[in-house]
Amino acid sequence: MPEITRLATTDPDFADRLEALLAWESVSDQAVQQTVDAIITAVRQCGDAALIEYTSRFDRWQPADAAALELPPASLQAALATIPASQRAALEGAADRIGAYAEHQRLQSFSYTEADGTLLGQQVTPLDRVGLYVPGGKAAYPSSVLMNAIPAKVAGVGELIMVVPTPDGERNDLVLAAAAIAGVDRAFAIGGAQAIAALAYGTVSVPGCDKIVGPGNIYVATAKRAVFGQVGIDMVAGPSEILVLCDGGTDPDWIAMDLFSQAEHDEDAQAILVTWDAAFLDAVAASIERLLPQLERAPIIAAALARRGALILVRDAADAVAVANRIAPEHLELSVADPLPLAAQIRHAGAIFMGRYTAEALGDYCAGPNHVLPTSRTARFSSPLGVYDFQKRSSLIMASAAGAAALADTAATLARGEGLTAHARSAEYRR
Repeated sequence: MPEITRLATTDPDFADRLEALLAWESVSDQAVQQTVDAIITAVRQCGDAALIEYTSRFDRWQPADAAALELPPASLQAALATIPASQRAALEGAADRIGAYAEHQRLQSFSYTEADGTLLGQQVTPLDRVGLYVPGGKAAYPSSVLMNAIPAKVAGVGELIMVVPTPDGERNDLVLAAAAIAGVDRAFAIGGAQAIAALAYGTVSVPGCDKIVGPGNIYVATAKRAVFGQVGIDMVAGPSEILVLCDGGTDPDWIAMDLFSQAEHDEDAQAILVTWDAAFLDAVAASIERLLPQLERAPIIAAALARRGALILVRDAADAVAVANRIAPEHLELSVADPLPLAAQIRHAGAIFMGRYTAEALGDYCAGPNHVLPTSRTARFSSPLGVYDFQKRSSLIMASAAGAAALADTAATLARGEGLTAHARSAEYRR
């Protein structure tokens, strides 16, 4: 049984202990930063040659040439035809739901015409080319392919480039099948910071992209932060998180397993239970002790729970909401009898799962909303990945003769106040 931190909001040191528990900096290691900087420089200077060298060094297989790094479209279709029918059906079913949800997110252009004939509006256009990073180290994530690629396609992105590491030259058929279903245009067997650099700056073989999305390890996260500005990125994600807010009426085994579902990602994942029922905390702790030994990834879960997990006792539902908003979790389960009123009080959360029957795992795979969510309290200012992340907005302004005359004095007065007389005269010429 892991030693899980127990906290209570009535404790005098609660705020400090909670802050210490939540603290996370995903790219603070100077050695990692130096390694990533060297890799990016090498890819910028040597292009494909650097990709071949790093693939040999880190993924332990030797590409014959740069062409060998690309996965032919036929290989994606072959993987789709090879996987078991049940897996194909699951991928296709999940893709349908993700796509249907994404259709509701598409931003629309608009315009309106003022009384004097001046037209104002906004034109929405998709990005030209997007790079998708798919992890391929400790585990493979076909769900990540669907969640990143499908909104891009719904947005109308012109070309979607996938990169995925293939350790020891082994390809994951589920990942390739997901790429085929999601409509990935080109795929490359490269990973790590070198893949991010290739997507950002381009090489002879790998086209440079306008934005890079997708999760990865600390080297990938550090590289994404480093190339931001040259390209857009979705986010720099930290470890997975779940906060379960429960009124004590849900089966404690269900809650324990929900905590496990995120703790099993890695040892730095965070799983927290908040309740105002002290006896329920004990019941869930007992369920954790009984169920944990049965799980395949028990050592990882135990380490995560001991390192960053917590069982928190609060005064009441209002206190629980306050704690949830302070934590701003990636995943928030409202496992209560009447979740909608509580959900209306939640200001900061990546995704909110409401009711006793809504396991967070449904959101990871097939509910429909995106599973790419803000972590490390960034839900205070950011949102889940969506179609809008693959669209740009351009302002539209078309002044009529009367509109130009009407606006000229205002513009000229403000321009002269800023000392920019050419601005003022440019507006005044059209009066």
